[in-house]
Amino acid sequence: MISEILKKENYTLVRVLTERLDINTSPELKSELVLLNNKGEKNIVMDMSGVNYCDSTGLRTILVGNRLCENAIGTYILFGLQPDVEHLIKISMLHTVLLITKTLEEAEELLKIKMNL
Repeated sequence: MISEILKKENYTLVRVLTERLDINTSPELKSELVLLNNKGEKNIVMDMSGVNYCDSTGLRTILVGNRLCENAIGTYILFGLQPDVEHLIKISMLHTVLLITKTLEEAEELLKIKMNL
């Protein structure tokens, strides 16, 4: 199992359980994101704190989650980026597209603002 999915009141928390988000693990996570979206989930908060390595397939999976939430008029937030993953996201300029916070609490506050709660 690549992730743990916890349904919260206003969002779904996806805790990534693998240290490597790469060509071997990304397809499973992408499938889980698509399934969540198909079930009507539009607000996803993804805990990346355990991910130490991410390649281009991992980045694409992250972007798929973002696109699914945007298309559903929802919000997609990443938090807990490790230094190497954060660096990759920055050099890919994805930090200009993605919502990123340091902690779950910050992600929840941002989500409340986005949802006008």
